[in-house]
Amino acid sequence: MRCTLSPSFTSSKMRIMFNLICQNANVFTQYFSKKEDEIIEVEFKDAFTRFTNDVIANTAFGIEVDSLQDRENQFFLMGKGVNDFSSFWKKMKMLFIQICPKLSALLGLTIFEKDLTHFFKNLVKDTIKLREENNIRRSDMLGLLMEARKGRGHEHTDDIKENSFAAVKEHFEMQNTNSISDTDIASQAFIFFLAGYESIARSMCFLVYELAINSDVQNRLYEEITENIPTTGEPTYETILNMTYLDMVVTENLRKWPVAMATDRIVTKPYTIQPELPEEHAVELNVGLQIFIPIYGIHRDPTYYENPEKFDPERFSPENRKNIDPYTYLPFGIGPRNCIASRFALLEMKCVLYYLLLSFEIIPVEKTEIPLQIPKSIFDIMPKNGFPLGLKRRS
Repeated sequence: MRCTLSPSFTSSKMRIMFNLICQNANVFTQYFSKKEDEIIEVEFKDAFTRFTNDVIANTAFGIEVDSLQDRENQFFLMGKGVNDFSSFWKKMKMLFIQICPKLSALLGLTIFEKDLTHFFKNLVKDTIKLREENNIRRSDMLGLLMEARKGRGHEHTDDIKENSFAAVKEHFEMQNTNSISDTDIASQAFIFFLAGYESIARSMCFLVYELAINSDVQNRLYEEITENIPTTGEPTYETILNMTYLDMVVTENLRKWPVAMATDRIVTKPYTIQPELPEEHAVELNVGLQIFIPIYGIHRDPTYYENPEKFDPERFSPENRKNIDPYTYLPFGIGPRNCIASRFALLEMKCVLYYLLLSFEIIPVEKTEIPLQIPKSIFDIMPKNGFPLGLKRRS
């Protein structure tokens, strides 16, 4: 299914979904613009979780919801249930399933409750049926997968130059798409929801936090945005893609605060890690061995990044990018099993920043932690007290 889903996230397909993302970003910003306070205090963990929920509902499932206004809508509540990993036993079960997949399958272990998976499965199947019966075509991920099943809209060529340093290279393979079932499409939409709900919201939280405490970076980014406003007032896909400093800021945020703490891979060729110090021993990596790559540790290693705790977008300027050592920047993984939705995630972050910064300056408030108190957890780096920040209206 990866081969089928991958072409849905090329630059050309992202342009198709761009207007949907902008629609949600505009609604998100307008919600705060309507408030009367000069400085609006926002808990961004909650706000961005609702935003990413609405974007995925719109782009993946073809449903328009406004979770800031309708705070108890069914789609948001179900999504919240899917992404709730606060339970210790749920974390342990997830770890056990990852380490012992065959035994877990034999025991019938699943991470998610059946009512949650049934909700999304039935939602997709009902939407597909409605669209096919009424010949409805919509430029969202569900529509693209339906077109792929018919053998259409599956070309891999991109006529758009990709400038983002963080966007990963996709690996395409030809595959017969006629065998894709409604259940297959529902499963992919569910996986997309799971991957894009919490992780992108978390990245956005760290992003606005860094802008709030690094006003020089925020001011420069605001200048770039105002210099690139089209005459229509609404951004185009090319407008967002061609903002160099915006890309530098988002890229540096993903270095300092990567989406995943680590990623795992299976060894396909035998390899020996040679010792570098006298007291070390060689480590043999045999075929089939599962290894974990510490993305967070690599991104914070002073060997690769000078003063790694500093938020410095200049690391990723067009002039400095060539100084980044290969395989030391891995926010979306690398190789055939990288994150296929990297372009989608980057576009979502950039769009919401565009709309937010046009209307507001992001500032610290009394409750803002400086520096952030990050829990010592192997599962999460979310600060205990969230991300309380202020939105100050621009004159």
